Amino acid sequence: MPEKTLQTLFHDTLRDIYYAERKILKSLPKMARAAQAAELKAAFEKHKDETEGQIERLQQVFDIIGKPARGKTCDAIEGILAEGDEIMEEYKGTAALDAGLLAAAQAVEHYEITRYGTLKRWAQVLGLEDAASLLDETLNEESQTDEALTAIADTAVNAEALQPAA
Repeated sequence: MPEKTLQTLFHDTLRDIYYAERKILKSLPKMARAAQAAELKAAFEKHKDETEGQIERLQQVFDIIGKPARGKTCDAIEGILAEGDEIMEEYKGTAALDAGLLAAAQAVEHYEITRYGTLKRWAQVLGLEDAASLLDETLNEESQTDEALTAIADTAVNAEALQPAA
């Protein structure tokens, strides 16, 4: 069995987030279609475009470490996305749907923030400054998306979720 080092852990975690990003990319159009508030639909569509760029940056990180860009099943993102699907099904047509979608999207963002923060630090320790820079760019985007989702929740969606279905 090969020795497990920070380099192998970095690569393994990179494969995990690569898989996660590709799954997220597939789920964002479904979330955008389900969203009722125009601002939330637009946020999901914007994040789809950002996610495509994030996947490209991950592919560059794989190139930097000389490994093929291949994902590894990420049970965490599978579970988070399944919860989002459940919310879409159980709250369809209710005023609470958008609040639930926002919560599901923020669970995704928080997972991504932890992964990218860790990968950035490890890249720095490993002397992979170009990789760290790419990962930091994505980390900043994920943090901005989380803040934007919070603003959408605070300005309308959570208050609207208090209303009974029409």
